[in-house]
Formats: sequence, C-alpha cells, structure tokens
Amino acid sequence: MSELTYIQAIVLGVLQGLTEFLPISSSAHLALGQGLFNLDPRSQSMLLFDVCAHVGTVVAVLIILARPTGRFLSRLIRETNRDWNQKRYAWRVALLGILASIPTAAIGFGFRRQFEAAFAQPVLIGACLMVTGVLLVSTKSVPRGRRGWAKFAWWQAVLVGFAQGAAILPGISRSGATISVAVFLGLRRRWAAEFSFLVAVPAILGATLVQLSDASRVAELPSASIPWGPILVGSLVSFLVGLVALKILLGVVRMRALHYFAPYCFVLGLLAITVAITR
Repeated sequence: MSELTYIQAIVLGVLQGLTEFLPISSSAHLALGQGLFNLDPRSQSMLLFDVCAHVGTVVAVLIILARPTGRFLSRLIRETNRDWNQKRYAWRVALLGILASIPTAAIGFGFRRQFEAAFAQPVLIGACLMVTGVLLVSTKSVPRGRRGWAKFAWWQAVLVGFAQGAAILPGISRSGATISVAVFLGLRRRWAAEFSFLVAVPAILGATLVQLSDASRVAELPSASIPWGPILVGSLVSFLVGLVALKILLGVVRMRALHYFAPYCFVLGLLAITVAITR
C-alpha cells in the first residue's frame, strides 16, 4: 500500500466535497478512489483524512444553511417560552430529526463491521450505485409534495432515518436516499432537502467520532507516520468543493431534477462491476 500524497489528497478531497452532497454516493467514490491509488482505508493516514474531510463537509453545511438554521434555532428558543401561543413547529422538526437519527445510529453501530467489509467489494459497490440510480429515477414520477411539517408523521421521519442508515453502504447515496424517501412520503421538496441535511449533521459527526477513535488506536503503533500536509490540503479542498456542491444540490431539488444524476450512477455502477469481474 502507498502513502497519501498531495495530488491524491486533492483528488479525494474533490470527490468527498462533490459526492457528499450530490446524490452519487461519497462512500463509493472514496472507496473506488482509494482502490485506484492503492491506499489502505484502515491505515492511520486514511482514517484521519476521512475524519478531516467529513469535518470540512459539515462546516460547508453549516455555512450554506446558516440562515435557515439561525431562523430555526431562534424559533426553537422562542417556543420554549410558556407564553408562546402558536404551534411549536420548530420543536416538532427537532423531535422528527431525533427520531430519524435513532435508526441511523442503530444500523451504523449494529452493522458496522459488515459495512466496513463492503468497502473492499467493488461488485457490491457497483450494485448499490445502481440502486441509488433507481431511487433517483423514481423521483421523476412523484407529484409535487404538499405535506408540511405539521403533517409529516413520526413514522415517516423514522423511514428517512432507515434510508440514511442504509446509505452507510458504499454506493447508496445518503442525500439521494433521504431526499428521495422524504419526497416519496409527500414532503415538499425544499423541506425534504433541508430535513436531509438536518439529520446528516449528527450522522456525519457520529461517524467522524468513530473514525477518530479508530485513528487514535492506530496512532499507538510505533511505526505510525501522519502526512498532515496532504490531509489538511485535502480537507480544505473538500470544504470548498462542498460549498459549491451543496448549492448545486439545493437548486437541483427545487427544479425536481434529481433523476438527472441517475445515468451517472448506472454507468459508474456498471463500470465498477465490469472491472471487478474482468480482473
């Protein structure tokens, strides 16, 4: 296995920034990219790179969605006042987000080893990419959503959480799966996207903490050497590209154009399967 270089870090940072938000699966691209560069995904360098790159994309979410997040938190605080005489929509959204996070965490921790093993199976990654393509194509025929937060039930939030949990599999796009399921359930598309990123932040942070724990254990090895330069450069690239990708995704969702990404998922999935079989 080779060591992470600046060029490889930049390429992987671009992949992470683009694919964390665009519905084409960041985990699949990172797994295939690491395989292409002959990098060990369980090495200290790659574990730390994944941690830092994910932090970069979380910061991108917080910046792009700073205004709606600020409004949400402001209303959440106001709704805690006993004199508040309107409906508590902010608290309802917060509770829905918590409910959606429960199945994600259960799946992530319960099947962690199986998901990690999947990163070394390009045929499975290709098949999951094609599943993502089917999900995206299916959104094209879904009527415009009319359901708001008041009519978005707890069990529907849980289904979105299960979709996010399944997206831990490399090849299943987290944003593609969660937004698609929310759209299938009738939630308005703009709110489907915002809810997707609301539940994404704790999921990404949780996965980052797990990776950080793994990296700290690897660091105990005396031969461990950390290429901080490439890691930090790749993380910065991930953050900057993530800003652009998130803006693109929000526009795509508003235009009801998620299905435009389906052909890419089908082609890449088929290519991954073909290359793996013919090796």
